[in-house]
Amino acid sequence: MSISDYTHTLTQAVSELSDNRSYEGLFHQYKDGDPLPSGKSLHRIVELAREILFPGYFGNSTVHRRTINYHIGVNVEELFGLLTEQIQAGLCFGLENNPSENIIKKIPDRDTAASIAARFISKLPEIRRILATDVEAAYYGDPAATCFGEIICCYPIIRAITNYRIAHELYMLNVPLIPRIITEMAHSETGIDIHPGAQIGHHFTIDHGTGVVIGATCIIGNNVKLYQGVTLGALSTHGGQSLKNVKRHPTIEDNVTIYSNASVLGGDTVVGEGSVIGGNTFIIKSVPSGTIVNNKAVMRFKYSKTSEDFNQNEFE
Repeated sequence: MSISDYTHTLTQAVSELSDNRSYEGLFHQYKDGDPLPSGKSLHRIVELAREILFPGYFGNSTVHRRTINYHIGVNVEELFGLLTEQIQAGLCFGLENNPSENIIKKIPDRDTAASIAARFISKLPEIRRILATDVEAAYYGDPAATCFGEIICCYPIIRAITNYRIAHELYMLNVPLIPRIITEMAHSETGIDIHPGAQIGHHFTIDHGTGVVIGATCIIGNNVKLYQGVTLGALSTHGGQSLKNVKRHPTIEDNVTIYSNASVLGGDTVVGEGSVIGGNTFIIKSVPSGTIVNNKAVMRFKYSKTSEDFNQNEFE
């Protein structure tokens, strides 16, 4: 192909891509003071929040008690400025894309966003208090853990639950879009998918974590432990947008353990207090308190004729 052929091909592609019929519903038109929230800025916001909530473990590792007030003060100041800017962008996005659901009915100004950012920052001490119980739950529930510091540094649940608890507070403050971005950051980082609208009590943990899904209307009590691959989801979403304000996800009461790859589905499904849900189970009906649910499938192994050891290649 000649240069003119390439030019013609590229020009044709640009023309087709610029046709408004091709990008209907896919185009965010920038308006003065109305950009989308910035992924880069939100990433920094999460970093700052983690540094504030777990000083010394995230960010500056040289923080000590004599200077902690200074370090947290500097981080809070930066967090407030960035969060104000991003909340304003998020409110503009919500006003444009979901006008009937947005609590702000006029073009949001910086003062409105700053007020919400300040209210969020006032919640950080309570967020830290609850996160401390999550760290405890992960540590005391795992004999392989050596200390709280290892839990905070290494366990994916702490990163995921931190993002969730930050996002949930913003969600409760009716900030559009940003809570979902923050929880999806943790989803990408850890493989744990928690919708910011879910309600999760204290002393919550997920062992290993990968593949866990917790839906938007899920309610989880205190002292709940999940294992990898658990889905707390909807029984059916064929109704689409008509199900928007319907409780679609299960309720998990206090002191419940759900083992790997179990699926608990449906808004009317309640797993009663103190129950244990076995791995690979499929639950679509409520489970009474104190119940142990096991998968009916049983694998039986034969012993080798020449050894007392299991021969795991032979089973019924």
